[in-house]
Amino acid sequence: QVQLVESGGGLVQAGGSLRLSCAASGSIFSINAMGWYRQTPGKQRELVATITSGGSTNYADSVKGRFTISRGNAKNTVYLQMNSLKPEDTVVYYCNAVAGPLIYWGQGTQVTVSS
Repeated sequence: QVQLVESGGGLVQAGGSLRLSCAASGSIFSINAMGWYRQTPGKQRELVATITSGGSTNYADSVKGRFTISRGNAKNTVYLQMNSLKPEDTVVYYCNAVAGPLIYWGQGTQVTVSS
């Protein structure tokens, strides 16, 4: 089992920055990749960014050049640095961890960008 706890969401003006954090605990040795997804009510959860245990990253086109995913030194923490935020980035962000065939989710953190 892997538990994920997110933090760092909040309210920011358009053009501003926020950094989300996600700390994993439990069977962290089994994690292959971690990432961030976001979901607007009534829509499917969509990928924002992922990072593998080897450090390879992947980004949604809508956030390339604005968001950066990274891992902490202990490898059980993942960050999402969000710059140049836009009102359309307003949504709940979820941390994700893949451990073999299992997928784990955090509880979500709200990001609100005011225009």
